[in-house]
Amino acid sequence: MAIKVLIADDHSVVRQGLRMFLGLDPELEIVGEATNGAEALTLVCELRPNIVLMDLLMPVMDGITAIAAIKRKSPETEVLALTSVLEDTWVVRAVRAGAIGYLLKDMQADDLRKAIKAAAAGQVQLSPQAAARLMHEVRAPESPEALTERETDVLRLLVLGRANKEIAFSLGIGEKTVKTHVSNILAKLGVQSRTQAALYAMRLGLVPEDAGDRAES
Repeated sequence: MAIKVLIADDHSVVRQGLRMFLGLDPELEIVGEATNGAEALTLVCELRPNIVLMDLLMPVMDGITAIAAIKRKSPETEVLALTSVLEDTWVVRAVRAGAIGYLLKDMQADDLRKAIKAAAAGQVQLSPQAAARLMHEVRAPESPEALTERETDVLRLLVLGRANKEIAFSLGIGEKTVKTHVSNILAKLGVQSRTQAALYAMRLGLVPEDAGDRAES
């Protein structure tokens, strides 16, 4: 089954370009386009896409506000920020709003297709520049609730970019069980997304800070 993708960008040329090269991949299906965050939210509720490619600087409703609203209305929909903005504040706000990734528009088309598929599988997707900025900004909770040994195992694999199915296989447990563990991890760490949990894990020293880079190489 193809991954359903919604494109949200106020520039028609960008939307057309994304539709053109993403449409060449039989594993991806462009189900709609939005010109602002408000339209994106409406279309997500109607179309239930797997992935939203979200520009951040848009009229009516900006991308950050839209990401938070989408995650409230359709938690199963993953949002990838796709922007030309590389400022610490925007990166942090996008992740806190619930984006599973932060990518820059100058990335290669093939890399974007791979990122969409990885995000649909639950893998955190951060450009190296965005990851570097987040590591400077994110602070670990002062007194996080203790994770169980199994939750710690799941978190380590999550940081390495493993999808739920891969985590389940590695640990010999069911995919639903993995999802339960991830939910418990987010609750205990007091974060809203896998991206934040992964960054906190690096801050807590559960994995080296360059683990994500090694996993992508």
